[in-house]
Amino acid sequence: MPVSKAQQAAVNRYVKEKYDRVLLTMPKGQKDEIKVHAAARGESVNGFITRAISETMEREKGTQATQEGAE
Repeated sequence: MPVSKAQQAAVNRYVKEKYDRVLLTMPKGQKDEIKVHAAARGESVNGFITRAISETMEREKGTQATQEGAE
């Protein structure tokens, strides 16, 4: 069943209120690789990228703490 204009407008308002958006630019072809990688793990592209960023930030917090302790 198609989504009505009112429903889509409501979704757009919700997304604008609850989420930040980031424009991501990458080399040609990498988007398709990410789609395949995410799908193989049962994730959306957005979910995969969000998780990858979160995991990297968490891992680097530990690295930063270790480096600061060595100074």
